[in-house]
Amino acid sequence: MAKPLVLGNWKMNGSIPANAELLKGLRDWDAKKVELGVCPPAVYLPQCQVVLNGSDVRWGGQDVSTHPEGAYTGEVSARMLRELGSHYVLVGHSERRQYHGETDALVAEKFKVAQAAGLVPVLCIGETQAEREAEQTLAVIERQLQAAIDAVGIAQMAGTVVAYEPVWAIGTGLTASPEQAQAVHAAIRAQLGDVGAKVQVLYGGSVKPDNAAELFGQRDIDGALVGGASLKASDFLAIAKAAV
Repeated sequence: MAKPLVLGNWKMNGSIPANAELLKGLRDWDAKKVELGVCPPAVYLPQCQVVLNGSDVRWGGQDVSTHPEGAYTGEVSARMLRELGSHYVLVGHSERRQYHGETDALVAEKFKVAQAAGLVPVLCIGETQAEREAEQTLAVIERQLQAAIDAVGIAQMAGTVVAYEPVWAIGTGLTASPEQAQAVHAAIRAQLGDVGAKVQVLYGGSVKPDNAAELFGQRDIDGALVGGASLKASDFLAIAKAAV
């Protein structure tokens, strides 16, 4: 099994001076035991490339176009992400699904395109509060994951990342209990079958230094996709250290 992965999603936050301070605080991270990465807004990827080059910290995009190039104003292609040294790219984050109307099929196509370009796609899946209350959590997770499996084939899921982020716990301060998170992670692993051991399954949803260790202590939680806490080096590193 791969070492734990802690990945920061900056969302639409950052500035050149603030990023410089944050990245400087992360640059000396030793990835012997835990992989560390950041996903900033695309305009800041060149800054990450300059500051983090030669360090153990990896970086990646928050989204990717399904198109290789052309008249798609505002889009960023997988090749462009690769040219800027990106290792990871998020696909299907709940905010993309909610605010931009991304469907399971579109997310699966982005997953496929990213992987074909040599990026490691991070497939974000998760249920809303209404879906959890309706006891539809596992059905939603299975549907969202199956779309990616169908797009690339089960064998090609090896080496990718799945991030379970319950929508009701993103930016709300609420967090799934370790037991709730573990139950979903176990279901994800079971759906992946024999390839499950070769997929990193992360938890996301208000992960903080004070709850990280308990979450990471669960058998099927391989790390975290961190939102707000990834914007402060001390908090982000504290979460990463909890995964050791």
